[in-house]
Amino acid sequence: MTNYERPTVRPPIGRFFGFDHIVFWCGNAKLTASHYCARFGYEYLAYTGLETGNKKYAGHVIKNNKVILEFQSSLDPADGEGIGAHITKHGDGVRDVAFTVEDAALTFKVATSRGAKPVREPEVLTDENGTVVVSAVQTFGDTIHTFVQRQDYKGIYMPGYVAHHLYPDPLNALLPKVELGFIDHTVSNQEVDDMEPTAQWYEKMLDFHRFWSVDEDVMHTEFSALRSIVMADFDEVVKTPINEPAPGKKKSQIQEYCDFYAGAGVQHIAINIPDIIATISALRARGVEFLNVPKTYYDNLRANVPKMTVPIKEDIDTIERLSILVDYDDKGYLLQLFTKPCEDRPTLFFEFIQRHNHQGFGVGNFKSLFMAIEEEQAKRGNL
Repeated sequence: MTNYERPTVRPPIGRFFGFDHIVFWCGNAKLTASHYCARFGYEYLAYTGLETGNKKYAGHVIKNNKVILEFQSSLDPADGEGIGAHITKHGDGVRDVAFTVEDAALTFKVATSRGAKPVREPEVLTDENGTVVVSAVQTFGDTIHTFVQRQDYKGIYMPGYVAHHLYPDPLNALLPKVELGFIDHTVSNQEVDDMEPTAQWYEKMLDFHRFWSVDEDVMHTEFSALRSIVMADFDEVVKTPINEPAPGKKKSQIQEYCDFYAGAGVQHIAINIPDIIATISALRARGVEFLNVPKTYYDNLRANVPKMTVPIKEDIDTIERLSILVDYDDKGYLLQLFTKPCEDRPTLFFEFIQRHNHQGFGVGNFKSLFMAIEEEQAKRGNL
């Protein structure tokens, strides 16, 4: 396991301010957005489609605090190259991980001058609420990064969208409130030997640096293993772990993802939350499925509590009842939990994480997490 030094000189790519939004391409955006509102407690935000003059696709945007997701589906029956082809190959999945940046034109210019494949030339979008500048480049697999410059824009999302006609969702008034925070990180899975070239792409094209890495000596169980490199922007507000399978007795969860997604893609989205006890309690009450954690994990946790230099504020019995994982070092700790795959293909899932002066990724929980994932893999016949 390796921690890297942060660069000291700001690179020429321009500043990244964080994750702006994430776009999913799916078969039925309206139903998918409704599912996330009902199960995960999002609220409708914005809409584009036939009623707004958009003949190409419908876009349903939902939001919870600073987490913004957009679900898009094609309106064109003859769409054989865009959204239609994407979901035929991958199933429903993440198309676009968008970043809020200081200068969308500059970031695009620098990245493409270094060889990044352009997807969307810098474009100025304007309405009565102000101006948004967007541009985009291709990254791993069929995934793209959009750069969004929102200086002084007062609208709810961006030009071309209107307030969503289904706001507010009446179910949210009847179900436990879910309070999310912001996108902590997004994780991509790569095929064997593609992790290092992908990390180098972020270094060369976007001036990201290596934040942390781990190999199969740590990331393994009896049956499977993986390697991971975490890339980050200069200010370390955007972090994106990159995984690949490592040799093992049986199929890695990373390889299972790549097999069913037909290549590299976003494996999971980690959401930073202020109160994991309240959030997981509400999500479970709404019917969200999480991975199961064995009782022995909590027996070991209780045995290690007296050795911790930073005491855990949350009640251990409640942590166990909700199957929350705990990782810690001499400076702090984090609490985390992972959903089961959210679709029929065992691909995309979500992580919920609460940090207490701990900027790691739960390395102490990997073995327990892997065992829980392998148990689900075995049920699917993919281990």
